[in-house]
Amino acid sequence: MAASAALPGLVFSFAAMVLLIFASVSAPTWDSISFLDAPQGRTLTVTHFGLFGYTGSETTVGWYFPPRLGDRTLNDVVFHNLTYVLILIPIGAGLSGLAVLFGLCGAAYHRAGTVFMTLTGALAFLVTLVAWVLEMVLFGTARHHMRDRGIDATWGNANWLVLGALVALFIAFFASLCGSFGRYRKSY
Repeated sequence: MAASAALPGLVFSFAAMVLLIFASVSAPTWDSISFLDAPQGRTLTVTHFGLFGYTGSETTVGWYFPPRLGDRTLNDVVFHNLTYVLILIPIGAGLSGLAVLFGLCGAAYHRAGTVFMTLTGALAFLVTLVAWVLEMVLFGTARHHMRDRGIDATWGNANWLVLGALVALFIAFFASLCGSFGRYRKSY
């Protein structure tokens, strides 16, 4: 192998990509992964909120909270626009995937792949950081408003998937940065 110095950054970039892909297919596509869970009454049905909607809604970029769970504040223009910004999570997954491809080139062939993995990993980290902060603001405010109305809304597991991806991208950036200065042998 040409560059074992690129492998740690490659592994962490791959882990971040997988975590972000799982977070991207959250509710309404896959109800097992959600950002916020809100039970409805005594029927024990739970509405799971995800990137592209909530349980029972159509899959779309940018959505409104259901009237029975959201109040006027949650369905105003600001929060509706924040649901559009959630598209940054799949974009972060794509950038992490690009970092993985560059990391494969760096691990198999040349230092330039590791350098590009470092740059795309840094960009993926920044995009994921912005996405994580904004989704925590959006769903944290929604959780607070629902709890004020007596709805026992709880955090979903997708918040922690995105946080895990953020930490993995942070480690991947520094590992690939160090890997850029690692030893690369030339094979003739």
